[in-house]
Amino acid sequence: MKPTDINDPEYFHKVIDCQYACPAHTPVPEYIRLISAGKYDEAFRINWISNVFPGILGRICDRPCEPACRRGRVEENPVAICRLKRVAADYKNPEVDFRPPVPAEKNGKRVALIGGGPASLTVARDLLPLGYSVDLFDNQAKAGGFVRTQVPSFRLPEKVLDEEVERIISMGVNAHFNHRVESLKAVVEQGYDAIFVGTGAPRGRDLPLPGRSEGGASIYIGIEWLAGVLYRHITRSGPRVLVLGGGNTAMDCCRTAKRLGAEEVTVVVRSPKSRMKASPWEIEDAQEEGIPIVDNHNPLQFVIENGKLVGMTFEKMTLRQEEGGKERLVPLGEPPVFLPCDEVLLAVGQSNAFPFIEKELGIRMTGRGLPELDANTLQSSLPQVFFGGDAAFGPKNVITAVAHGHQAAISIDLFCRGLDLHQRPAPHTNLVSQKMGMQEWIYDSRVSVDRRYKVPTVDRTKSLRDRLLEVELGFSKQTGHQEAGRCLNCDVQTVFEFSTCIECDSCVDICPESCINFVANGDEEELRQRLLVPADDPDQALYVSPPLPTGRVMVKDENVCLHCGLCAERCPTASWEMMKFTYLSPQADK
Repeated sequence: MKPTDINDPEYFHKVIDCQYACPAHTPVPEYIRLISAGKYDEAFRINWISNVFPGILGRICDRPCEPACRRGRVEENPVAICRLKRVAADYKNPEVDFRPPVPAEKNGKRVALIGGGPASLTVARDLLPLGYSVDLFDNQAKAGGFVRTQVPSFRLPEKVLDEEVERIISMGVNAHFNHRVESLKAVVEQGYDAIFVGTGAPRGRDLPLPGRSEGGASIYIGIEWLAGVLYRHITRSGPRVLVLGGGNTAMDCCRTAKRLGAEEVTVVVRSPKSRMKASPWEIEDAQEEGIPIVDNHNPLQFVIENGKLVGMTFEKMTLRQEEGGKERLVPLGEPPVFLPCDEVLLAVGQSNAFPFIEKELGIRMTGRGLPELDANTLQSSLPQVFFGGDAAFGPKNVITAVAHGHQAAISIDLFCRGLDLHQRPAPHTNLVSQKMGMQEWIYDSRVSVDRRYKVPTVDRTKSLRDRLLEVELGFSKQTGHQEAGRCLNCDVQTVFEFSTCIECDSCVDICPESCINFVANGDEEELRQRLLVPADDPDQALYVSPPLPTGRVMVKDENVCLHCGLCAERCPTASWEMMKFTYLSPQADK
């Protein structure tokens, strides 16, 4: 293997698994260290710059960072990264203004944002400091998009959403609320220099089964039903409710129905529970509230008696493995199962809808009804029109929408300046020694033995009576400090200087994970198997040094390193050094 190029900004970035997994690449270990030190304002600012909505995401993020967390490789549970984000938001100084300065004199460029969700708000946040005039059009009375209409208040209080949205709107967005855009052509004709479409995936999928039209008064599309609850159009549920679907929307529907008075709420999914798309913690919360999940049941029909919905029939399914290892859901061949109900909530998926985009504009669409986009620039076939969030590639999540917003803002800025959209700014990186002495580090390298702390919640009996009452209470400052101590500081890298190494193997002896090796070089596949502990995860790199005097090379498996610094403490020649790697994603306003 060739020596590792640690000057490649993506090398150490990938070693910071949590940051790498985050679509917005938030510097997770850095803000967790600040929380540990009680510096909540600084921790909040890092989040605000990167993911824009710390208070929102600290509650409802899909947490792609946590499955990637290195802590989960040495014990069962990762660091509570998402809930620590909320700690920064909960304990920041409310008097501090985190907004960047916005110039009073504009640069003469006008940008229109269609839709007021997270992607559009991120575009506005990034472009306003550069002097752009930003007009936002949204059909709701407030910005927030589907975060506002689809996420129940018991998960995300309205005051938190309002605070984080207003922080951006108050930067100088020209907001046109209660304004439905009926024609993109009309917007184009207003002469905007660029247009961003962030209208989400507004159409919930229906289930056209027998009995659907007859039982229509008692059958609801999940996302429309949640919006109806928000706007008080729906204030109660029937006594027995079936929720069809296994995603997060289904979990929100079933928990909301329980709070609206339903006596029995049952979630029904076609596939096994292990295949459900909902986040594991959302499933767990629903089950803790006494909501059963019936899996492997495929809906057949809505049962109507005397013009009234009385239940549904389902066929039982099973997963069958076919030739080639592919699995397929097939019927068991048993008699249909009848489940009684008074209402059905359909949460079986969402799709995009762009009725306001006229064909004559020339925006090419895919067979799935999505715009054809450059995946890097998010530019459509109509050069001045960009897409992001769910409107770009279909339903995802809030943090992905934020990442799209950052990328689209870069593209819009380059486009408006007449520059090549593919010549994108590089990330800002830095590698700084953490050395204070031969065996002392600036950072706390101690590996905590604490297990993940549980987030306290409101008493269930109380929370089920009030749909506006937030269930999770969040960490206290003390618990947040203790949970932050579980972070392994994966941004503090073990940097090896081969020219001073005397190959004494002291680092090999002290390493608690046996991830440091001095071996003969070879091809990667066989070299991985020759290490003290075979490196079986090809997605994580091997750190390989140039040849040493004996002809051997140092090989470190980055996958299991705890960044504890013991190798650097033990090394008699200081060939190992702990150095903090900072990776800041490019943004239009940087």
